[in-house]
Amino acid sequence: MMAMAARTMGYHVRVMDPEAKCPASFVVDETIVGAWDNAVAAQQLAMGADAVTLEIEQIGVDALARVAALAPLRPGVEPIRIIQDKTLQKTWLAEHGFPVGAFGVVRSEAELQEAVAGLGGNVYLKIGRGGYDGRGQVRIGFDTPVTEDAIREAWNALGRRPCVAEQALDLDFEISVMAARNPAGEVRSFPAARNHHENQILAWSVLPAGISPEMEERAERLAREISSGLGIEGMLCVELFVTKSGELLVNELAPRPHNSYHQSERGCVTSQFEQAVRAALNLPLGDTSLISPCAIVNLLGEVWLNSEPDFAAAMAVPGVRLHLYEKHTARPGRKMGHLSSVGATAEEALERVLEAKRRLRAE
Repeated sequence: MMAMAARTMGYHVRVMDPEAKCPASFVVDETIVGAWDNAVAAQQLAMGADAVTLEIEQIGVDALARVAALAPLRPGVEPIRIIQDKTLQKTWLAEHGFPVGAFGVVRSEAELQEAVAGLGGNVYLKIGRGGYDGRGQVRIGFDTPVTEDAIREAWNALGRRPCVAEQALDLDFEISVMAARNPAGEVRSFPAARNHHENQILAWSVLPAGISPEMEERAERLAREISSGLGIEGMLCVELFVTKSGELLVNELAPRPHNSYHQSERGCVTSQFEQAVRAALNLPLGDTSLISPCAIVNLLGEVWLNSEPDFAAAMAVPGVRLHLYEKHTARPGRKMGHLSSVGATAEEALERVLEAKRRLRAE
C-alpha cells in the first residue's frame, strides 16, 4: 500500500522481503529476497536508493546499520532498536515520563514470580522481541489460580526469554494515534482511531474515535511528543488504553503505517501511506484532516477456510471497498485483506463494513 502511494507520486520502488512473491512484489520495480536480519540483502536494497523506509520493525540491527551507511534510513537505527524490543520500549516510555500502566521487565523465572506478586496477580506477559497480533503473549491469573506452576508454565511458553509483565487494567476502550515526522522536524498527527480487538488481533477500527475534544488533544499531543522524543523520521503509531477512570496510557508503539489507519485512505485528506512516503523523502507533510467518517474491518484467513467469500455481496453495501493483499495461503489469524467504508457518521461507516463482512458468507 505504501508502494502504491509512491507509484502515484512518480517514484520507483524496490523492496526486500523473505518471499519473492510477497504482496508488494506485484507493484514494485524489484524485489530482493532476504530474511529480516540478512545484512547482505539489506545492503543490496539500499544501493542507489534516495531513501529507505520500513513496513515491519523486526529487522536485525546489523542489517539496519548496513542500510544507514548507504542511504537515508527513516526511521533510523536507534528508534527501531528501542521500539522492536518491548523491554526497551516500555522502559524508554516510563523513563521519559510518558503515561504507562504498571509493568516489570523480567529476564528470569524468579523475576517473573516476583513481578506477578508485585503487580497484583492478573498479568499480561509479552515477549520482548517478535510478538504481534496476539502472538508472543500469555495471560497469568484472571480466571485461573496464580500459582508458581502457572507462572513457570507461562515463562516456558514464551521460550524463557526477556519479557514485559504488564498489570491488567480496567479498560474502557482502546484508541491509536498516527503521527508523522519528516527530517526537517515537521510533525503532524492524524485524528484518533477507535479500535476493537478479538483474540488480541485488530478486528475493526473507525475514525473518528468519538472521544472528547480534551482527550483527543491529549492523545495527539502524546503521539507527537513521543515521535519527537525518539527522533522518528517517518511514521509512528501510538496505541493507547483508555481506562474506565479516564486515564490515557500508552500501550505499544509501531514505527510504520498501521492497520488501524488503513481507512485513512478513504476518509482523510492524506492517507497514512502517502504520508509515509512524504516523511521518508523529506517532503512537506500532507493535511491529516478527516473529510469523512471511515472504518475498516479486517479479513482474516478464517473467511476463506470453508468456501470462497462472496465479495460481490459485500461490495453491494453502499460506501464499501475491498482490498486484498495477494497473500498466497489463508490460515486462521492471518490478515488477508480488509473492507473499508465511508459514512455520514462513524457509526454508519462502521456498520457498513460490519454488514459487508457478514455478507461474505452466504447463509
